[in-house]
Amino acid sequence: MKIILIGIQGAGKSTQGNLLSEKLNIPYLSTGHIFRDLAKEKTKVGRYIKEIMNAGYLIPDSKTLSIVSDYLKRPEYKNGYIMDGFPRTTKQAEAFNEKIDCVFYLKVSDKEALWRLSYRNEAGREDETLGAVRKRIELFHKLTEPVIDFYRKHHLLFEIDGEKSIEDISKEIMSKIK
Repeated sequence: MKIILIGIQGAGKSTQGNLLSEKLNIPYLSTGHIFRDLAKEKTKVGRYIKEIMNAGYLIPDSKTLSIVSDYLKRPEYKNGYIMDGFPRTTKQAEAFNEKIDCVFYLKVSDKEALWRLSYRNEAGREDETLGAVRKRIELFHKLTEPVIDFYRKHHLLFEIDGEKSIEDISKEIMSKIK
């Protein structure tokens, strides 16, 4: 099974992705984690990704597609995955040639996302400054909301109220899968 989770930063994609991974016994893959790992590397690509992320911008489409495609060639993803943070643009969605089973949009308000992120305490998250988060929320509305429509038109999208409890959200997602 191949599942995509879409939502604004702070919507609970990581939480639900990890829960789904345990329940379905398929790996969870977050492009945010991939990019943060690459940003720690003392390489040209690592420095480039770090600068873009810390400014709150998205990694360019071609670079993102290349990195995600390389990761998905790994043997642990051959039987499926739960993807978080990709695709973030319609160009990425159109170019992504994997057959997706379903897409879950965890919908939360900007205010709720900012509130959650202000209480999230992850050490070393240089990309979660208020300015960077606000920029990513702005980019989500501009670039990623059309991706939601893309998957809706392909009858793959399930919209979930991301402001419910973790347990209720998880139950709702599982009810759509089964």
